[in-house]
Formats: sequence, C-alpha cells, structure tokens
Amino acid sequence: MFGRAPKKSNNTKYYEVLGVSKSASQDDLKKAYRKSAIKNHPDKGGDPEKFKEIAQAYEVLSDPEKREIYDQYGEDALKEGMGGGGGGGHNPFDIFDSFFGGSPFGGGGSSRGRRQRRGEDVVHPLKVSLEDLYNGTSKKLSLSRNVLCAKCKGKGSKSGASMKCSGCQGSGMKVSIRHLGPSMIQQMQHPCNDCKGTGETISDKDRCPQCKGEKVAQEKKVLEVVVEKGMQHGQKVTFPGEADEAPDTVTGDIVFVLQQKEHPKFKRKGDDLFVEHTLTLTEALCGFQFILTHLDNRQLLIKSEPGEVIKPDQFKAINDEGMPMYQRSFMKGKLYIHFTVEFPDSLSPEQSKSLEGVLPARPTSQLTDMEIDECEETTLHDVNMEEEMRRKQQYAQEAYDEDDDDMHGGAQRVQCAQQ
Repeated sequence: MFGRAPKKSNNTKYYEVLGVSKSASQDDLKKAYRKSAIKNHPDKGGDPEKFKEIAQAYEVLSDPEKREIYDQYGEDALKEGMGGGGGGGHNPFDIFDSFFGGSPFGGGGSSRGRRQRRGEDVVHPLKVSLEDLYNGTSKKLSLSRNVLCAKCKGKGSKSGASMKCSGCQGSGMKVSIRHLGPSMIQQMQHPCNDCKGTGETISDKDRCPQCKGEKVAQEKKVLEVVVEKGMQHGQKVTFPGEADEAPDTVTGDIVFVLQQKEHPKFKRKGDDLFVEHTLTLTEALCGFQFILTHLDNRQLLIKSEPGEVIKPDQFKAINDEGMPMYQRSFMKGKLYIHFTVEFPDSLSPEQSKSLEGVLPARPTSQLTDMEIDECEETTLHDVNMEEEMRRKQQYAQEAYDEDDDDMHGGAQRVQCAQQ
C-alpha cells in the first residue's frame, strides 16, 4: 500500500518534547500538552519555536494512525506522506485554540487571524552610588506610560467597530519607491501614516470622546525600585508588564539598569573593595595608624604591627569588610588597602648620618680609589617616563612618515624613467 517502508529513525523526540513516556495514554498527552503549551505560548513570552514543536508533537501523537506510524518509522515517514499527511502541517495557534476552545488567558475568544505581538520593553538607566549598593536602598520614580483608554477599552470608537484602512489595505504598512538613478529604484517599507500602523481607521463621528480615537491615554505611575545589597553595576531590576499598553499587544516590561557612580575613595571589583593610602617614610618604617570611614559610616582603625615595615606598592587585606554578596548579604568580600610610600625630596648631611647609624649597614663590598679613578663620571637627571615614551613614539611616527613619502616619491621617479 505504501510501497517500500522507510528506514527507522528517531521515534522518541515527540515524547521527549511533551515530557511523557512512549506508553502515555491520550489523557496523559492532553495533560502534558496543556501544561507545556500554556507555559511556552508566545503571548506569555514563550519561545515561538518551542511552542511550534509542542503543537507538532501533540498533533501527531493524539492521532492514533499517525502515532502508530511514528512509533514504527519515526518522523521521516510522516514527512513522506504516510498516514494521511505530514506531521506539524497545521498552524500551532489553531491547534492551541481548538484544544482550549478559545484563549485560556482571559481573552474570551479565539486568537486566530491576528496574533498578538509583544510590546517593546522600556529600559531606563538608574544611577546609584557605591553606598547604595553596599547598604541597599529603594528609590521611587515617577514615569508616564500609555494605558488602554478606560472608556472605549482600547477600541478607539464608541461602537467598538473600525474599518479597514484604505491607505494600506489593512496591512498597517506602506511601500514607497525612491529613484536612485537611471534604471535604479529603492523600495522602502514604513508604517502607514493614515492609521499609524494599526491597519484600521475610525470614522470621525464614531471616535471615542475621551481618547479621540487614539485607543490609549497617558498615565503617571510611581515605581519603587529596590536596590538590594551587593547588586552590581549593569544589573537589571525588572517590572513585568509595566511598559506602554497598546491594543492587541502583550505589554512589555520596564527595566531599570543600575549604573554605579564613581566613588572618590573606594573601588569595587566583584565582592572586594580597594582603597589607596599614602604613608610617609617614617610611618612605613616606624609604624602607623589611621581611621578609615567605611561605606556605612563605621570608623575602622587601621594600624601596623609593632616592628612591621611597609614597602612601597604593598597590599594588605581585611577579611569580611568588602562588599556584601548579592542575596547573601551576611557574607562579605575583602577590603584591600594599597599602600604607597612618600619619600622625602632630600636629606641634610646630619639627617643622612643619623639614619645611617640606625639603618642596616651598607653592603660590605666598597669601591677602591683606583677603581673609581678608572671610571668616567656620569650625571643623573630627573625624568618623566610617560613624557619620554610619548616623545619617542612621536619621533618614530615622524620618521615612518618620512620613509613612506620617500618610498612613494622613488616609485614615481622610476615610473617616469620607464615612460
């Protein structure tokens, strides 16, 4: 009847998509489809491709004839036309509507025909201080947004009726042609100005008196953004379904993106804090203590151990005084102190002699007068290395440009001689 039977291929995929076993009953399939389809429906922010796969799997497995062929020969057999048609040939939304008898989301009717699109998210940057991220805070923000007109419930008309836009024939889009030159044109698609991309128009007499046919009105709303302890720069705080409302549209989200302001004293790296502190040479050699005001205004006493010497560019760490960890605020990172040592510009002979008496002795290998006489004396100059490197790079670039000019000039002279 079917000719040569196709090779057996994977015949478990559809069961895996629905999350059921191969021995699942029709009731099991219905329960699995109901749960997966609602969870992955695009109107609820689900993945359209996943929604399509679920519908395709249910369409095949709910048909006893197709299920038998699938169990024996797999998906390829259905694509080749066995069992009265290929798997997944129907609109997944039609399957959904026929299963539920309308929309399960409170719409009261079939969503067949025009699919609801998802509105765009509205993203706002929110500047926060390092203190805010350390201690946690909340900020109340007043925003304006579009909401469906309460009087006409987003219809735009008194009667609830509308007409197909004659300008775009109901598509909501228009195509304009632009001439770029002889035999060259460019087609551009843009929303229809007559209906503002909705594909429908409302007569002047039937317009809603409150929204004037716009279907939406502006509303002011106050949102309280809770900044939790340990949140990071760039982290998002989302308010689902609080963006602009529009007819036949699933409302998008309002998203606040935290932007940490630079702190004059502390730097943050993950859960750790860094602070710079400069010591005098006396403090580095003989001991120091100072008070550090933390981000929660606690006063920390920072001091060296007796006899401890701090070297230039040395780091010290204090455990559990860094940033609180996000959603584990009882745990904290480390506070690192980076020390720089400020040396005096010069010393008097008396100071040098006094220091030499208390500091470790000089190296024992001293130069003899004969060795010194055989050497050429040099003079040390102060130098700014950044300025030196910048000057050398500029000189190298100028030399490169001159070589480049000479090369082009030489090539031109050779070319002229050949002519």
